[in-house]
Amino acid sequence: MADNVEKKSAGEVKSGEPTKRSSKTKSSDFEIIETGPELEKLAKELLREDVVAFDTEADSFYHYFDKVCLVQVATRKKCWLIDPLKIGGPSKLAPLAPVFSSPKVRVLFHAAEYDIYVLKRDCGFKFTNLFDTMVSAQLLGYPAIGLAALVERHFGVSLPKDEQRSDWSRRPLRDKQLSYAASDVLYLIKLAEKLEKELNKADRLGWAMDEFETLCGRRWPDRAFDELGYLRIKGARSLDPVALAILRELFLLRDERAREIDRPPFKVLGNRTLLDICREQAADLDSLGEIKGISDLILKRLGKDLVAAVKKGLRKPHGPIPKLETGTRRRMDRRTEKRLAALKDWRGPRAEALKLDPGVLCPNAALEAIAWAGPKNAKDLKGLPELKTWLVREFSDEILGVLERHDTNNAAEAAGTERAVDEKSIGKSQRSRRSGRGRSGASRAKARAKRAQSSTHPNASGEASDEASPNKTATSGKSSASAKGSPKANSASAGSASRTKSDS
Repeated sequence: MADNVEKKSAGEVKSGEPTKRSSKTKSSDFEIIETGPELEKLAKELLREDVVAFDTEADSFYHYFDKVCLVQVATRKKCWLIDPLKIGGPSKLAPLAPVFSSPKVRVLFHAAEYDIYVLKRDCGFKFTNLFDTMVSAQLLGYPAIGLAALVERHFGVSLPKDEQRSDWSRRPLRDKQLSYAASDVLYLIKLAEKLEKELNKADRLGWAMDEFETLCGRRWPDRAFDELGYLRIKGARSLDPVALAILRELFLLRDERAREIDRPPFKVLGNRTLLDICREQAADLDSLGEIKGISDLILKRLGKDLVAAVKKGLRKPHGPIPKLETGTRRRMDRRTEKRLAALKDWRGPRAEALKLDPGVLCPNAALEAIAWAGPKNAKDLKGLPELKTWLVREFSDEILGVLERHDTNNAAEAAGTERAVDEKSIGKSQRSRRSGRGRSGASRAKARAKRAQSSTHPNASGEASDEASPNKTATSGKSSASAKGSPKANSASAGSASRTKSDS
């Protein structure tokens, strides 16, 4: 926070007096540009500057086909408000093209992304030498990065906020709107100078320049109407096939009407009203009039078309719901999830040490891209489009180190687990052999038969007891051989008996 700075309003920046608009559409703080020759003269003047601050106001909140309605410009000494609608439309801003593309003129914006988008789309401008105060504040770890918060912090000035939702396409613009618009650029140059010094001191100016270069080169695809957009309405997927078919017809009707009258679709009919019509299946004007959000004016202008859309949906229920293209991440396998967890474990403490928001250091999408790719070197990291240039340059060694340690630990853990499984298997095998579980089925059957025989004939083994006589021993041997059923044993016993009889 700037010390000992007396708070003042934006209109008191230069002269100490509130902004006043004269009959010549000029004030003490800004000049309004409303003609082509005036714009051409201004553009030549801006090309002689080393730094120029810009901002834009558009009308997307009020029109289906939004457009640039005002361009605010400031140098170190003067401020202008360019009115493209008075000049003839955004395409008439062409004299500013050399300013935006000049490498000698630093172009300042706060939160440049949307401004660059609409200026490229409506005017085809190219940008070269950009500086964004919001991005700078993010890289410095500021807790609040809005323009009003930054101006309050550094200059003790409270910027007006009550015209953020103004309809900038309506003419004439009110004095309050003009003062609000001018305040968005009056402090940008001084603010950028302070932030650049802080970036230099923190050794992060290179990070910022990488971000600015990326913004300059960014391209946006043309926006096409999404015919499946009704499926993205919250609550749509819970509808039955008939109600969902009605929602589809109402969604298409709403967009067609919005284009005709050049209004945002939500200002024709809100999503909640669409869902209520579907659930009630209001197929006549009386039923439709009972729906919240359906005014008498809507009934008069759109009632018959709404009823027709409902009836069309009733005649043809919705089929299988098609799969939508979404930005949801792929389902990760366990290995990739563990790698992502290791990267997040690194990012948290590292961002805290740098006093950065973790999402500024490395967004989740970037971490997931790294986890999926499993890069082995800096070249692999550079090949990932989700990663910021400065992140790869400054932190590639740390990121690769995290991945290498994770993979090493993971491999060691896997090897340990495998050894434990092997040892457990070996122990189990040894115990099985000791308990007889390792023998074949035939061996186990033979052992059971032997145990059964032993329990039936205790002396079947042929061993004599201490009281047995020699003659009894021979008889026992014969009986044992017979019990075994062996032909060879039987033959041997018969021979023995014959010899005994002959000897006697």
